[in-house]
Amino acid sequence: MTGTRIAALGHYQPAKVLTNDDLAAMVDTNDEWISSRVGIKTRHVSGPDEPVDELAAHAAAKALASAGLTPADIDLVLVATSTATDRSPNTAARVAARLSMESPAVMDLNVVCAGFTHALATADHAIRAGSAARALVIGADSMSAVADWTDRTSCVLVGDGAGAAVVVAAGESEGPGISPVLWGSVPQMGRAVRIEGTPPRFAQEGQTVYRWATTQLPPIARQVCERAGVAPEDLAAVVLHQANLRIIEPVAQKIGAVNAVIARDVVESGNTSAASIPMALSKLVARGEVESGAPALLFGFGGNLSYAGQVVRCP
Repeated sequence: MTGTRIAALGHYQPAKVLTNDDLAAMVDTNDEWISSRVGIKTRHVSGPDEPVDELAAHAAAKALASAGLTPADIDLVLVATSTATDRSPNTAARVAARLSMESPAVMDLNVVCAGFTHALATADHAIRAGSAARALVIGADSMSAVADWTDRTSCVLVGDGAGAAVVVAAGESEGPGISPVLWGSVPQMGRAVRIEGTPPRFAQEGQTVYRWATTQLPPIARQVCERAGVAPEDLAAVVLHQANLRIIEPVAQKIGAVNAVIARDVVESGNTSAASIPMALSKLVARGEVESGAPALLFGFGGNLSYAGQVVRCP
């Protein structure tokens, strides 16, 4: 086996849309304040009858259909989430049950905003090692469920959604479609982004995260490209965690991806944590903004001050 590849993608968001003007009626804020600081215009939020595993299952079903596979073809389900309602059954098991899967291994990964890229690497490793044949990798979060709707600095950021990828072995003639991962963390700064308390609430030290992301992440992202053997200028797309437009745009510029489409899904979806990268990539592919086989840099960062990235070939 030469490696693995993403066979198909899918994404899903709740129907309810919350605009900046809607938020202005809830907390002391306005559209200009939000747009100028984080670039967000709208976000989708779940209703009380839309748990995170339902969002994940919708995205997964779309990815499976796009790949021409059935739930029975999957033997590993990995869900990246930090907003699971219960500890057990985990979200992956709930997704498997919703899709009537047969006997997959089911695991959740909580690496918050870098969760999807960690989960994608885990699926790549499992298939390379022969522990799985086809994996369903999902990033899903309901950040509205952990938002402090009285804190205008954090509640304006969050949105809900899910994105999914079907990962399979690459054929001999294809070569690897998922590059080696580069991952790590800054444990001493782990509380800069947190979901804590009873009930759990999302909070962050915004300026700390901004300074760290805009100064420390670009050289790490360039190392991801080096591991993949792809020059930044040859990237067709850059899909960073959709945290804040004021982070995404300068980081992408410093990476040197001068010919790449830069994912800006944060404008319409807000910060959806682990869902942000697969949703943004799925939308780029669905709109035809990147060609099949084109290299895309995926780079997640955030909670725990964790980060993980790889270059993938678009399905």
